[in-house]
Amino acid sequence: MTDDVLIIGAGVIGLSLAYELSGHGLSVRLIDRAAPAREASWAGAGILPPAKRGAVEHPYEDLAGLSHELLPRWTEQLREETGIDNGLRRWGAVHLATTPEEAERLEAMAALWQARQVVAEPLSTEALQDREAAVATEHVLAAYHLPEEAQIRNPRHLKALLVGCTRRGVHLEAGCEAQSFHVAAGRIRHVHTSRGKRAAGAVCIAAGAWSRAVVDELKLTLTIKPVRGQIVLLTGDRPLHRHIINRGSRYIVPRPDGRILVGSTEDDVGFDKRTTAEGIRELLNFACELIPALGQLEVERCWAGLRPQTSDGFPYLGRVPELENAFVAAGHFRAGLTLSPATAVVMSQLIRGEQPEVDLRPFRVDRA
Repeated sequence: MTDDVLIIGAGVIGLSLAYELSGHGLSVRLIDRAAPAREASWAGAGILPPAKRGAVEHPYEDLAGLSHELLPRWTEQLREETGIDNGLRRWGAVHLATTPEEAERLEAMAALWQARQVVAEPLSTEALQDREAAVATEHVLAAYHLPEEAQIRNPRHLKALLVGCTRRGVHLEAGCEAQSFHVAAGRIRHVHTSRGKRAAGAVCIAAGAWSRAVVDELKLTLTIKPVRGQIVLLTGDRPLHRHIINRGSRYIVPRPDGRILVGSTEDDVGFDKRTTAEGIRELLNFACELIPALGQLEVERCWAGLRPQTSDGFPYLGRVPELENAFVAAGHFRAGLTLSPATAVVMSQLIRGEQPEVDLRPFRVDRA
């Protein structure tokens, strides 16, 4: 049997693309070397930074702005189709700096937010204390409130996508690893997998940190590498703070049930998903310095995921050169969940022969 589209990789990017393509009546097969909806997609904290399409400096901002518009619609649509609430909530965030270097970077970031029409309100120490009484403010040098920053329960969102794809007729094969490609006359004729040959009119590689290895024999070099992110889950009987708290690349995310996510490290250790005492200690120290009361909570569990980082910070989105029916959608690093709806829409448009509504030239797969 030949499907319209074969997607390699069942993380949030692959699932979102399968969901979108199947919604246009295409037959889609989704294969994954391991279990679907795990790896980086499952491991994150579900933070959704605000973005607008109005003042676009780079197509990346346009992509992020499109996702920001799409996610509420997708949330409602998935709820209607599957009965699953993905937990999307726009409760806002506070971004803090506690060193002069952090404060300088935060002020520069605030200028960018304002230029991009993102609401970013400066907070005095008193205003910060009023908003979040649990935060230790004595070392805070700068603070901004972003009311449009949101969060999502990413395991629930992934479950909704899995159920949604199944109900739309997507064929999902777990434990099915893409091993090689049979290429002839400028097309992928079929993919050799651990479960036999799979043929499709188009093939899209969306295997996250593993994408580089998948495309090697297509004479395509992707600068994707895995970066481990460790996370700690704390358990309490009530929420200690209301907003997402960000300091640089680290965060403290409250859940309504009293659980709190603390993350995340950025460890350049290859395909190693172990949690380490050093990494967890750093995260707990960070969290307890900002919110001392967290030190009294129970550590429920720790885990890690491998984020696919590219050398220039932009994902690969586009057609493989010299192959008419091969595409790549990978390398979203920490923004896979954030960019997934827009990535699905523009890649679906490209695969179906339409003009993508976001300029994909800066994301081309053969860029240096």
